[in-house]
Amino acid sequence: MTETTTTLAHPIEDTVARLTRRVDVLEGELAVRRLQHTYGYYLDKCLYREVTELFSDEGEAVFCGGVYRGRAGIERLYLDRFRARFTQGHNGPVHGFLLDHPQLQDVITVDPDGTTAHGRFRCIMQAGVHESARGQFAGKSSYGQWWEGALYENEYVRENGVWKIKRLDYRPFWHAEYSKGWSETPPMNQVIPTITYPEDPVGPDEITPGYELFPNTDVVGFHYAHPVTGEVWQS
Repeated sequence: MTETTTTLAHPIEDTVARLTRRVDVLEGELAVRRLQHTYGYYLDKCLYREVTELFSDEGEAVFCGGVYRGRAGIERLYLDRFRARFTQGHNGPVHGFLLDHPQLQDVITVDPDGTTAHGRFRCIMQAGVHESARGQFAGKSSYGQWWEGALYENEYVRENGVWKIKRLDYRPFWHAEYSKGWSETPPMNQVIPTITYPEDPVGPDEITPGYELFPNTDVVGFHYAHPVTGEVWQS
């Protein structure tokens, strides 16, 4: 009887360990998806301070090939650049300014260590300024109505049981003036950084060369292997 019990103990323990790991992975996927969607809802309403608080202190943000490192770099991007430009330093929505960007097609992978994860999301932004609010954006000729298509290829980390953004890599591919569409709107190359911080007070810490907008159609590398063949896609 003792021998039989001992023989069966290991399969049961293995099953419990496997199911525990599976639950941990599923909970991690849910937490990362909630974190990224929360980021999107905060950004939609220009809650830039709340956005920065979703990042790890050792995190970084990548925007159009510019890398903003650590707490200082992340705040420089979201507070000194985006908040100063779009809401004139106000933390929160301003009358007449639209910045909705639904995130969809998410593929989330929790790494074997259970403390890191990757996520790929698609974003389609609808943005612009209502005619009743144009006066408050006087002198900013780029404001109007526009669309934007982009991808996120992000990394996440679990610190003290809380999932945070470790690396947010936002890559806009195309912009489109509402009246022209993407086929007739020239690339908005002015958003691609060319000068780093501190020479540019709101510039990135590093610039990744070679970033291009549509009509360029490069593929952003996938963090995951092919789900059927197991092969890793190579550019």
